[in-house]
Amino acid sequence: MVLRHARTPRRSALVALGALVLAGLPHAAAAEASPAGGPAPGAAQTLGADRPSPQLLSALQRDLKLNEEQASERLVNEAEAGTRAGRLRNSLGERYAGAWLRGATADELTVATTDAKDVAAIKAEGATAHVVERPLAALQAVKEKLDAAAGRVSTVDTPVWYVDLVRNQVVVQAVDQAAGTAFVEAAGVAGEDVGIRLAPERPRLLQDITGGGAYYINDSARCSVGFSVTQGSQGGFVTAGHCGRAGATTTGYDRTAQGTFQASAFPGRDMAWVAAQSQWTPTPDVKAADGQKVQVTGSAQALVGASVCRSGSTTGWHCGVIEQHDASVRYPEGTVNGLTRTTVCAEPGDSGGPYVAGAQAQGVTSGGSGNCTSGGTTFFQPVNPILSEYGLTLVTASAQAAPGEQEVWTAGRVYEAGATVTRDGVTYQCLQTHQAQGAWAPAGTPALWQRV
Repeated sequence: MVLRHARTPRRSALVALGALVLAGLPHAAAAEASPAGGPAPGAAQTLGADRPSPQLLSALQRDLKLNEEQASERLVNEAEAGTRAGRLRNSLGERYAGAWLRGATADELTVATTDAKDVAAIKAEGATAHVVERPLAALQAVKEKLDAAAGRVSTVDTPVWYVDLVRNQVVVQAVDQAAGTAFVEAAGVAGEDVGIRLAPERPRLLQDITGGGAYYINDSARCSVGFSVTQGSQGGFVTAGHCGRAGATTTGYDRTAQGTFQASAFPGRDMAWVAAQSQWTPTPDVKAADGQKVQVTGSAQALVGASVCRSGSTTGWHCGVIEQHDASVRYPEGTVNGLTRTTVCAEPGDSGGPYVAGAQAQGVTSGGSGNCTSGGTTFFQPVNPILSEYGLTLVTASAQAAPGEQEVWTAGRVYEAGATVTRDGVTYQCLQTHQAQGAWAPAGTPALWQRV
């Protein structure tokens, strides 16, 4: 459906979690050494998962029904699993069929492959192996055919389609069987094990400079600020594209002049960025519960099954779990591709607001179904494609100036999992999709880069 505009954990416990939650895994990220010769920081340390904010822990406890220790443990597990999954993705290559997390504390990482010979290698990384028929690339190819068909035929009654890693198939959500079958046939993917999921919901946009705060478009419609960004010396924020077109003016939560939409895309994608006036200072902050704030330290993409929390100007701070990446959603206004499907609730006015996994920025609210009373499904536009498309740099709590010498690896650039770069004459392969921060050079961040 389219929604119109409208207690702190003990430090010793967290340190122990970072070292012991995944103890016994032979290929943990900390196995590499830092340039200074000492042990390199693990993924939980690099991504800030070992030092979560009280606000994040509180929301996870409430929405995922966890106690404080479980919430802390979950965040560490999620961060470490992302690195392990990245290593396996790189080593499995074309046989890789996805990775996901399960368990209240996300303590079970499953990695899928099309070859049973990979089971031993997957288990050696502390993951559960799942042998399937189709590699991820094949599933993505099927979805691309559905994406193309959506440009030719109506998808009003088939509003959502995505790759379901757990089921190793592409799923089309339809209001009835006939509509789902017709869409599959129109895309030429009949017989390719495309599942049809019947559901009455029709996603709608969640339309409505701290992330999650309200802003107004042309003094009328209301949306929510996503994340603070910069483009050169110009500050601003990212948000949903359906909130406003290029040239539209914005006023802040206090109704004073704020900025102008510089670029916007919708449908197709649901992304935009607003250049703010000088009196608005970009910060790494995101609004949480009870007037508190959390800070983002980067944009490493979380795995399917990971927890994620959202802030919005209508319903505030809520959490859930990531269900799928790269979903396509047909709103009444058109189809949007590349969205992430979640169990987080949202309502009108929350559109454009930020999603955070641990301390990592994930994306901005697009649309969904349901509400925060009965629950629902919500989709977000991933933040890394926005940063890449518009040449933006995420404002983070740990941002540093880029190194003086220019190498192929460059701070500020968005790197996809599997990408290869060189730095100081050494080649590295990316483990988790992220925007490179100045403090995250490959040699010192084995949570994000693997030397090859």
